[in-house]
Amino acid sequence: MDGMNKTAMMNGADIIVDHLTKQKVPYLFGLCGHGITGFMDAAFKAQNRIRTISTHHEQTAGHMADAYYKVRGEPVATFTSCGPGSANLVVALAAAMMDSSAFLAITGNVPTGQFNRGPFQETGRHFQGDFPSVIRPYVKRSYQPTRADMVQLAVTQAWDQLTAGRPGPVNLDVPLNVFVEEAAVTPYTASRPVINGAPGNPKELSAALDLLLKAERPVIIAGQGVILGHACDALAAFAELTNIPVVTSPNGKGAIPDRHRLAFGAIGRNGAYAANDATRNADVILALGFSFDDRATSAWLDGYTLSVPPSKLIQIDIDPTEIGRNYPTEYGILGDAKASLELLQEMAQARIAGRRAGGAWIDRLEKGRAVWREYQSGLAASDQMPLRPERLMAALARAVPENAVVASDVGVHHNWIIQLMDTMRPRHLIHSWGFAAMGFATSGILGAKLAAPDRPCVAVVGDGSFLMTPHALATAVEYDIPVVWVVWNNNGYGSIRDIQHGMFGGRELATAFEVQRTGELYSPDFAMMAKSYGVPSHRVTHAGELEDAIATAVKANRPYLVEVPVDRDIRPIGTGSWDLPPLPNPEPNFLKALAARGLTL
Repeated sequence: MDGMNKTAMMNGADIIVDHLTKQKVPYLFGLCGHGITGFMDAAFKAQNRIRTISTHHEQTAGHMADAYYKVRGEPVATFTSCGPGSANLVVALAAAMMDSSAFLAITGNVPTGQFNRGPFQETGRHFQGDFPSVIRPYVKRSYQPTRADMVQLAVTQAWDQLTAGRPGPVNLDVPLNVFVEEAAVTPYTASRPVINGAPGNPKELSAALDLLLKAERPVIIAGQGVILGHACDALAAFAELTNIPVVTSPNGKGAIPDRHRLAFGAIGRNGAYAANDATRNADVILALGFSFDDRATSAWLDGYTLSVPPSKLIQIDIDPTEIGRNYPTEYGILGDAKASLELLQEMAQARIAGRRAGGAWIDRLEKGRAVWREYQSGLAASDQMPLRPERLMAALARAVPENAVVASDVGVHHNWIIQLMDTMRPRHLIHSWGFAAMGFATSGILGAKLAAPDRPCVAVVGDGSFLMTPHALATAVEYDIPVVWVVWNNNGYGSIRDIQHGMFGGRELATAFEVQRTGELYSPDFAMMAKSYGVPSHRVTHAGELEDAIATAVKANRPYLVEVPVDRDIRPIGTGSWDLPPLPNPEPNFLKALAARGLTL
């Protein structure tokens, strides 16, 4: 027998950890409970090969793993115990699933000999040991080996599933006894991962290119799939060759540098003016790795962000379920973004001589972009307290280095970041988009820093989102993870308050943070809270100290929190819309605001 094929006795937990270490997984994020103790023993024995980070809530572990993948493009693993331990992970799994972010969720379960007997923390009302059904909508697949000799195949298949095709989280649910029982297995030999990279149908791509090159008002929409598919350089090369303007989905920010001459910002509800102007007036649209979700399209309302038809749509995506899902396609092409763009560029080079002229179309968009920037920069000069959001965004741009990772949490501040943050490279900005899980950035920034130890990592978090997972500060101190939290304090759940005001005549309930007896606005002392965790902090009291406070926090190279009071009554300017039928959708107000400041297009 070949020596490589000799079997060895290994318990289930050792099989899993051996697989992870051979895949060179650097971290395990999670929280221990009785159902996962067997796995923890295997992790203990492998501490020199894989580092365990213990969090204070399972949701934090999941957000860390999600952010790690978003920054590095490589999956790690989480561990959680049976019952509430793993149920606490569900929000983070859903957030990762909807953003095509991958990690292996190792969940403990009750012993197989106790299945269906109602043991402590069993999820088994409809099927024994049935945690996989709890998370079914939020993972690509769940594997539940019920014997030790099933673990090797289960962990191998689970790991390969993570990044095959469209990435996403995968679950490995292991009963307690399976972690510690032994089986004769052939030790795992690491193999190459499944490789994505097939271009779309060449004939269809050729016809689509002809349509695009003949267009008078073409535009490219770059979605997150461009970033996930490592297609950013190919996108820039194709756009420059053809001189076609590029906009991004909010989740695709960074696919092209926001200061590139052909970049016109993000589209959608709170997108940039020129971006929405480009897509709603285009005659041909090339969409790459873009899901056409409601916030990115102004809720599919005709004429706000898109008009398809009459605009003709070419859609390229690695996921066949996305093609034609929300808009009819002239050409719907299944393919890898990078490979398809490279083939399109090769074809275009043979069909055009030199760079195409931009003409009136590019001129129009450039003017819209310039006026948009002029309008925003004028507001950013204000010294009022609490601060205007534009002033805070301008300070962040100056104080945070361009090589930083910026993580945005969910809340009204997220709209300002989409509108105003210049995103200069892939994975410069990370956020929870599809599921919009509050607490993502507060916790996820820890995973981002572990993924990019040489880059500054700054989380911009609302007061509401910060209060979801403030225990992330304790983990940062325990494991010496030097990240910065900028707490955008506007005394409440501002985005939902604004929706209430707009749709119900100014009425609001349960969105402002206030002392109910007096109606006085309430806010914890976030700076003092941070200090109680052992995290240095600063509360900004006047506009002049803002930029220095953020810069100091970044340079400290240790966990640091900056609390910034922000005017709760200033709302993001509207360039698109959002619809919650049957309630009326808000109308864009940018042009009216522009006129009020004496500016014109």
